[in-house]
Amino acid sequence: MLSKSDLNSLIDTSRDIRVLYVEDEEIEREEVLKLLSIIFRDIKVAKNGLDAIEVFKNNKIDLIITDINMPQMSGIKLIEEIKKIDSMIPVIVISAQNEDAQIYKAILAGIDSFIMKPIQIDQLIKSIQKVVNQSLIIKENEKNLIILKQYQEITNKSAIISKTNIEGVITFVNDNFCRISGYTKEELIGKPHSIVRHPDNPKELFKKMWHTIKVKKDSWQGVIKNLAKNGRTYYVKSTIKPLLDQDNNIIEFMALRDDISEIMSEKKQLITSIKTNSTPFIALIQIENFDILDNFYDHQTVEKIENIFGDKLLSLFANKKIFGRIYTLGNGRFALSEDYGRIIANKIDIQEQFLILIKNAKEATIKLDHIEYDISIAVSYSYGKDNSYENAKYGIEKALNGNKSLVFANNLTDEAQKDAQNNIETIQMVKKALDNANIISYFQPIIDNKTKEIFKYESLVRLINEKGEIISPYFFLDVSKKGTYYTKITQRVIESSFNALDHIKHNVSINISVLDIENESIREKLIELVSMPKYKGRVTFELLEDEDIKDFQSVKNFITYVKKVGNVKIAIDDFGSGYSNFERLLDYNPDILKIDGSLIKNIENDTFSRNLVETIVTFAKKQNIKTVAEFVENENIYNILNEMGIDYSQGYYFGKPEKLV
Repeated sequence: MLSKSDLNSLIDTSRDIRVLYVEDEEIEREEVLKLLSIIFRDIKVAKNGLDAIEVFKNNKIDLIITDINMPQMSGIKLIEEIKKIDSMIPVIVISAQNEDAQIYKAILAGIDSFIMKPIQIDQLIKSIQKVVNQSLIIKENEKNLIILKQYQEITNKSAIISKTNIEGVITFVNDNFCRISGYTKEELIGKPHSIVRHPDNPKELFKKMWHTIKVKKDSWQGVIKNLAKNGRTYYVKSTIKPLLDQDNNIIEFMALRDDISEIMSEKKQLITSIKTNSTPFIALIQIENFDILDNFYDHQTVEKIENIFGDKLLSLFANKKIFGRIYTLGNGRFALSEDYGRIIANKIDIQEQFLILIKNAKEATIKLDHIEYDISIAVSYSYGKDNSYENAKYGIEKALNGNKSLVFANNLTDEAQKDAQNNIETIQMVKKALDNANIISYFQPIIDNKTKEIFKYESLVRLINEKGEIISPYFFLDVSKKGTYYTKITQRVIESSFNALDHIKHNVSINISVLDIENESIREKLIELVSMPKYKGRVTFELLEDEDIKDFQSVKNFITYVKKVGNVKIAIDDFGSGYSNFERLLDYNPDILKIDGSLIKNIENDTFSRNLVETIVTFAKKQNIKTVAEFVENENIYNILNEMGIDYSQGYYFGKPEKLV
């Protein structure tokens, strides 16, 4: 006896089954329909076989329930005709005839269940339950087949597909493969994949690939550089999978690829080359002072100069066959990549080759229209499985910062990690100093050169560590800018500086950076303080002349406003270092130029420094700008500066930074 829960379950699973019920006896038909309507929502009815054929052709039917003995067309004939249309359609036969011959014919026709009249409800429901399960499986398979066909269509339209036999000979390619390679199907089928293989691919790449797919019988993924029929290079991200039979034997290999040529930047191509070498060798080459070139010429000219140098770079080696290609990374930087094993095998002295490259580059001249540009380069090189690119990158920065032309960069990432650890320790030191109110200001006097009297003081930040040692900002300020503590340091300096103004009669210079001005809370605090009557006219803001500015207009607006509301003086700090932009200087409308100490400390013996300082002083006087010389260490330097007409001096000759309050 079927339970109520089983009946409910059958009703639930049969909700979407579409039924064709065929019965010529009206009373029988109505009785059975009452029962079927409890289970199924969509029932089509036919009174004979011919009607049933038409209904089946015009509707989507999942299950047929039919009598055998009917006029015009028997149930057996009906089943045979419908099976010609859909051989998988489930069929339940209901019949009063129980002859073996009839049953045998029904079975041959392809029925799934046979029910004798008069109908037993339990028997009918059990038959329906069995056939419904079968119908659901068929529906699910049809659904999956439809989805699979759509997947195949999408994949075939978007992917580059090929199949090969176990020897690697191409047996199938789709249209996308032909389109990107430039070959026809006839030219590709029967050929090995090496027909499109670029010679730049290392042998090790394919050795690993074949070991993965043929020996391990696993999928392989990677980026392969290919060569089209017309010689064009293209890159594909490939997935190659062995297709196995039931005994785990390889039948064939199938490969799906995506064209990634457009997204393969020179740097990505370089990284791919490094990964595919057994022992990667990487060299980075940087045009020195490229930023000057970039600032001096327009973009198109700079790009042309860069391209001309890149094209001739390989020819500047003594051995012109070491490297196969050059990677242009932009901003005057180039890269070379090779397997170090090949360099060793060919007994190449790589350091000697790079020294020759550096020499030849210096002697070469880039000629473009009416421009002649002399090239100087810095080179960094590294090799090894781990961090070869990162090492070379650190090496080129080390070369540029240290004015070196050649750096062997192995293990520089270890050095960088040590620097990172030192930075962490510095940040921790800053945090503790802030927590313990040990970020303070020391004040160094600035002297009027005519009277030798103190004109004002400069507020200089200092950190007192846990040992009581006084730490210069050189050791912690730049690191603090990378973290979250720089703003807090500035706030402490502002507090200390204005507190000093409350206790001394002299004025105070305060160093502020563009970062400070761009910080809304600091900017508003400074405006609030300098607007107070007791501080008006007593504050100078010293700006670093060479800092990067994201929003120049906001800096300019700030300067204009504080000059107006607080009679603030603006000084440009470290003027003369780097590459001073005199046009930008005039935009700041400064009152004071503080001449960089590196020029002052050598002024006794360095003619260039003396000439440059004299030029700055002449310019300043014409613009009615006062000048301050830093690093005045002795009387002789002071006398030279005084003779030049510099207005103020600052340095250990007159006083070291110290606490005032």
